[in-house]
Amino acid sequence: MDDVVDVSCPWCGEQQELWVDPATTGQMVQDCDVCCRPWQVHVSRDELGQLQVHVERS
Repeated sequence: MDDVVDVSCPWCGEQQELWVDPATTGQMVQDCDVCCRPWQVHVSRDELGQLQVHVERS
């Protein structure tokens, strides 16, 4: 089952759901579904496996 987190686009500010595979950690590039500009997505997990996501302009 994938993890879902709400994020705001760092370009247009639109809130969106981001689906993350449970095995994913590290960095990836994702385009905004609204303005199509790229995000740099940083995915990490704490000691309990809880998803932590930070999104910034790419």
